[in-house]
Amino acid sequence: MLRDHGQAEKYYHDMEGYNGRLDAIQAGILATKLRHLPEWNAQRSERAAEYNRLLADSGFVTCPYEPSWSKAVYHLYVVRTRDRDAMMKHLKAKGIGAGIHYPIPLHMQKAYSWLHYRPMDLPAARRLATEIVSLPMFPQLTVEQQVQVVREIKEFTGMSEKRHSVQGEPVVDLAATAV
Repeated sequence: MLRDHGQAEKYYHDMEGYNGRLDAIQAGILATKLRHLPEWNAQRSERAAEYNRLLADSGFVTCPYEPSWSKAVYHLYVVRTRDRDAMMKHLKAKGIGAGIHYPIPLHMQKAYSWLHYRPMDLPAARRLATEIVSLPMFPQLTVEQQVQVVREIKEFTGMSEKRHSVQGEPVVDLAATAV
């Protein structure tokens, strides 16, 4: 349990843990791949900019906020939508993988029960945990693949009511609210 981030079950952390499954062979392979990291990060940034462009008028999803003073590498491209589960079901039916990363806020994890947060504490974190979805993101993602992802999101948007939109809400700048 400790070596899997303290998870007893996926997303349920009973204690703080770590992720240490790297053996010597994997370390050697990763040392070689590390030379490509700057290029891959640049490609992910380009793919994120393309998603931002393609989703700008969607009215259904909120794209990630990147402050002018930072440079994200977009290991994940996480959007927000009020009808996340239905949108993910639609994408899956169309053969598009999407994920939910961190669906349970930290203050609700058993590992941090010693902090004595209640479920109703940190309402923004609770709400965001129900709205986030990670779209496909990897350095070799093509514009054509992104167009397909966005086409399916927009198709779903046409099937879903506009009341689910989170556009127009103030962006929560998590960096500015960090403790």
